[in-house]
Amino acid sequence: MDIREGVIPTALGTAVTATGYALKQRRGSNKMVANTVFGFGLAHVVLGTIDLVQHQR
Repeated sequence: MDIREGVIPTALGTAVTATGYALKQRRGSNKMVANTVFGFGLAHVVLGTIDLVQHQR
């Protein structure tokens, strides 16, 4: 199976970003934790996308 470099971090980042967004919407959640998770996910999406663009075939 041939998975392009950058697909896994992008997919993981998308899931983590969605989790962070869901935490931000909850009233009882800690906003600092929610923003940290959201930012961590966005960083993975950006870095995975950079890998996808740099390693095109």
